[in-house]
Amino acid sequence: MTASFTEDHSDPTVQPVPASVVAQVDAADTTLHNPKRAVLSLGANLGNRLETLQGAIAALEDTPGLRIKAVSPVYETEPWGVEPGSQPSYFNAVVVLKTTLPPSSLLERAHAVEEAFHRVRDERWGARTLDVDIVSYADVVDDDPHLTLPHPRAHERAFVLAPWYDVDPDALLPGRGAVADLLDAVTRAGVTPRKDLELHLPE
Repeated sequence: MTASFTEDHSDPTVQPVPASVVAQVDAADTTLHNPKRAVLSLGANLGNRLETLQGAIAALEDTPGLRIKAVSPVYETEPWGVEPGSQPSYFNAVVVLKTTLPPSSLLERAHAVEEAFHRVRDERWGARTLDVDIVSYADVVDDDPHLTLPHPRAHERAFVLAPWYDVDPDALLPGRGAVADLLDAVTRAGVTPRKDLELHLPE
């Protein structure tokens, strides 16, 4: 099953990007003016989960200095850290991108996209309309508490590792090793591929 999406579902805070800016970003991709490879994890368990994930992808793509290169399959995941059945299940996916933004700016953009989809941070492990996490940024390993890279729990989460492996079987998580090996070491219980659902690269 493939859902259709319109511009009405894109990030309402994003203004149209001028063609000149798009051209500059595309030029950065082709001429390697310091673009970095980053991996983001997306999750949603409130509202129209698939539509929200697709809208988040569109909003990220609308960011000057960022181009999405790959979108993973969708997985359905039981929530972490809560009583079974107390929250709806998550839809999760991973996007691989190239960006000229530094990590701090990428984090700001991720938070802005979350807020555009009415993310509320009332409680840890709380249900959420959208979660956007930076999993890795180039080969950076940094224990800054504001933005720890790579994500401090990515290596133990099948809902991150499985979709990431699907789009990049040779991927490495900085400081942790091959994603394939990390995935073999964790349980996939409660993490189910949804082959009937599909997310799309922005056109």
